[in-house]
Order: sequence, then C-alpha cells, then structure tokens
Amino acid sequence: MNTFFCSDYSRQVGEEIIGSATNYQTYILVECPTPWMSEAFNSKWVPDNLRVLVSEVQRSKLPIRFLLIANDESHKVEQTTLLIYQKQEGLSNGYRKQEFKLPNIEQVAGVVRKWLSGGNADYQVENSITRDILVCTHGSHDQCCARYGNPFYFHAKNTISELQFDHVRIWRSSHFGGHRFAPTAIDLPEARYYGVLDQDSFKSILTRTGDIQFLNKVYRGWGILPPVLQVLEREIIFSQGWNWFNNKVAGKILEQSMDNNTMLAELTFENPAGSLYTYQAKLVKDAVKTQVLKSSCHATQECLVVKYAVANLVLVDRKVASYANNY
Repeated sequence: MNTFFCSDYSRQVGEEIIGSATNYQTYILVECPTPWMSEAFNSKWVPDNLRVLVSEVQRSKLPIRFLLIANDESHKVEQTTLLIYQKQEGLSNGYRKQEFKLPNIEQVAGVVRKWLSGGNADYQVENSITRDILVCTHGSHDQCCARYGNPFYFHAKNTISELQFDHVRIWRSSHFGGHRFAPTAIDLPEARYYGVLDQDSFKSILTRTGDIQFLNKVYRGWGILPPVLQVLEREIIFSQGWNWFNNKVAGKILEQSMDNNTMLAELTFENPAGSLYTYQAKLVKDAVKTQVLKSSCHATQECLVVKYAVANLVLVDRKVASYANNY
C-alpha cells in the first residue's frame, strides 16, 4: 500500500497554495452515484454515449471540464441533475449556471450535445440554489481526497445545515486538480478554489466574515483568471477586504520575460456602484517559494512548481461612477 500522502508532504514543506486554480471556459457537472473509478468517466454508472462524448471533447482540446458529482441522495432519486457553468466574457464575477433535471443519466449526452451546438436543451429548470460547493472525494484517483475530502464533506454538510443556508448545495466531486491541497473545494458560480480546509475556514468562506488574512492558507485562486494572475488578485483581496468579492474582474498579462521569471500583469475591476479601477503589478518568480515536489500520491517523479510574488502594485486608472443627486 502506498504510504506517501502528497497532502501531508505539501503541508510539511510549506508549499504555497495560491495560483493552483484551473481555468476553464465551461464546467459540465453530471450527477452520478459513487463509487467512481480512477478515470471517473469509466465508472460503472456512466453510459457509453456519455463516455464517447467526453472523449470527443477532450480530443478536440475544448476548454471544457467534465466532472461527476454526487450527494447522499444520488443513489435514491429517480432523476439526474446536470449543471452547466459557463464563464462570462469581459468583466465578470464568475460563471452562468444552467440546471437540468433529466429522467436518467443516459439522457445527459444528448442534452449536452444539443447545448454545445447552440440549441435550446430540454429539461432545464430554475431553482433558488445560488451556490454549488464541490468537494473532491475521489479517493480512487488520489488517496488524499478520500482521507481528507470525505470527512470534510460530511462535516461541511452539517455546517451548511447549521447556518440554515438553503441556497447553498454541496456535492462530492470527481478529481479537479490539486489533491495535494486536500480537502479541496470549488465554490460555484464564482469558481473560487480552496484547499487545506477546515470547518472554521469553510464557515468564513460561506459567510464572508472574519479576518480575511486566513485566505493566505486556504485560497487556491479564482478560476476565471490564469494562475499567475491569481497571485495578484489575492494581493488585492488583502487590501480591499470582503467587499472585493462583490466586484466584476478581468485580467491579462501585458508583458513577460523570455524565461517567464518576470511578468507585467493588469487587473481591472468594476464595483457594484459601476466605478472602474485598473491595477498593474510586476510578478516575479519567487525563488524561496518555488519548489521541486511530488504533485500527487502516485507521482513517480518530482516536478518544479513555480511560484510568483507581487512587486510594484500600482493603481493606474480610476473611473468613478457619478450619479445625480435627486433630493
């Protein structure tokens, strides 16, 4: 039995967690009872037509991430939930959700194909759920996700229930990367990634309260941004506080050195009042935090994990919304 746990090792060496969120255009989440095989879509309950579709999309290199999800009712209900989250263009605070309730999982491939071709897919529903939390519990893919993900999921359900957050739904999820940060979660529709979670940090994330500096340990980054820009976004969070989470954001790399050791990055945000601000910063490879390590429990080789630090953060543009006073 493999006794190496990548999550324990990552904590022991003090690996920084920021900049590890993955950046996809679309998430397609398919409810499917566990157990799941290491390659999730080879699992027992996944029909051939869905397996074929997932393979086609992967071969086409489309920026789409398919995941299996399940909750404690997934074995019992006589319907299949399909969630499609698509990134909004331009200034954005996350993804747009479409939810479908299908008679069975065999219907999923047809609905997704119709959606991908731009057609109006059947079985779409509306509900009051405004937040889907995915917790990776995919132990057959990486044992840390079973060791840390499963107990975290169990207690997180109770935390949501105690808070009486009826608008929040929690799911077990197949692998979405970063198992060495287990327990790891995605908070949709914003697609913020978290890791090394406990119930206190989870409660703060749900309620957006408490000392925001704790994000230094658990925030993997915002999935609408490329990994390098996630470091810059976290820096601005610490200066803005929880209000930052109400903004719409867009970011880009303006310049980068040949060796990628330095970059000039830009982040523009719009607050709820309609004011626009643009920050620029130099991102520099952090020689201390860049490490060589095993990225998963079953990795046969170590890999270089490059980390960046923020230098020279400057507000370069500000357009404040003006409203006439009607008194």
